[in-house]
Amino acid sequence: MNRRFILSLSIVSVIAVAIGISGCGKSDQSASTPGGTAGGQLTIAIIPKGTEHIYWKSVLAGAQQAADELKVKLVTQATLREDDRPGQIQIVEQFTQAKVNGIVLAPLDKDALVRPVQDATAAGIKVDIIDSALTGEVGKDYISFIATDNHAGGMMGGEELCRLIGNKGKVVLLRYLEGSASTLDREQGFLDAVAKHPDVQVLVSNKFAGASQDQATQAADNLMDQIKQADGIFCSNDPTTTGMLQSLRNAGLAGKIKFVGFDANDTLIAAMKTGEVNALVVQNPKKMGYEGVVVMVNALQGKPFDAKVDSGAKLVTKDNLDDPDTKSLLGI
Repeated sequence: MNRRFILSLSIVSVIAVAIGISGCGKSDQSASTPGGTAGGQLTIAIIPKGTEHIYWKSVLAGAQQAADELKVKLVTQATLREDDRPGQIQIVEQFTQAKVNGIVLAPLDKDALVRPVQDATAAGIKVDIIDSALTGEVGKDYISFIATDNHAGGMMGGEELCRLIGNKGKVVLLRYLEGSASTLDREQGFLDAVAKHPDVQVLVSNKFAGASQDQATQAADNLMDQIKQADGIFCSNDPTTTGMLQSLRNAGLAGKIKFVGFDANDTLIAAMKTGEVNALVVQNPKKMGYEGVVVMVNALQGKPFDAKVDSGAKLVTKDNLDDPDTKSLLGI
């Protein structure tokens, strides 16, 4: 049996649409019937980048909310690791063979997923892209792009870090993963913001952490000589920020260097309260998942839809952590 992980969460009704393709047992007629419908009900597949992080659980929660409201069937599958490009390609191919009506995809790699998306489109399956860009043409290769303005989010983080260090000093950027368009855009946004401040020097800008929190901690440990010289640090997503925090704690430096991250989880929110993290650029993953399904259903039903949707981002600090809109965004 193909060892791909079928995500099972209370917030998502999971149906193994790849059954019959991967030889896992009984088939789901709604997925194997041309058009992926059962009694006229639309079947939409959502493929997040991974399953470990609370961010993706929020994306799926939003998608399920939209599916419930619109009375469509939502199915999901993801790789165990967020750097498993061949695995995600295979999942797209499985859903294409299963003839679901539409695929909502957060691509692990902006280039590696182009061909399977084009193949799905050629097979008559609509695809919209969420979270992270895909190389291609909106309206031709896929129907819509729903995401944070990641370059703007990176600039937001960069401006805040420069402000925190008094617009002078040394900073370290720990990147996420090569090929991930969303984080590459954030990292470039950060560098573009820092470039506006001639008295701020970037000590490190070319180191990639890898897909997991543990890898990020190891990468940060390897940069500790440079980190000890830095006045500020920026990381571009949840596992990278959390991994850096652990490395700083291990070195006794947490709270002693200004630290701005991207995304939020319980660990990072708690660290903000203690001053170990100074600011987080927080996305709206639930809205992203929700809009991904809404756009897809509108497209399938011949209704108007936006080719590009900015799901928004906010700079969260200790000062606005208790604001009602911040609490709503963070789910606290």
